Amino acid sequence: MARNLYILAGALLLFAAISFVMSVTAGSTQPALPANGTLWKTTALFLTVGGIIVALFGVITALFEQVDRRTEERRFRQTGRRSPKLRDR
Repeated sequence: MARNLYILAGALLLFAAISFVMSVTAGSTQPALPANGTLWKTTALFLTVGGIIVALFGVITALFEQVDRRTEERRFRQTGRRSPKLRDR
C-alpha cells in the first residue's frame, strides 16, 4: 500500500513541477496560457501540497506495516512456531 502512495506522490509532484514551469514560461510564446500564469501557479501549489500530504500518508502507512510485521514475528518467536511468511523465504 505504501508503495502505491509513493508512486501517487511522485506523479503529483511531477505534475506540480510541470505546472510551475508553465507558469514561468513567457505568455507570448504560449498563447493558450493565462496572461500572468496565476492559474498555473495555483495548480502547482495545490499539486505540491497534495503530493506532500500523500507522501506523508505513505510514510505513516509504511511505519504501521513495519510495526505489524515485527509484532507478528515477535508473537511467533514467543510461541516457538515459525511464521508462514518466513517459511517461504
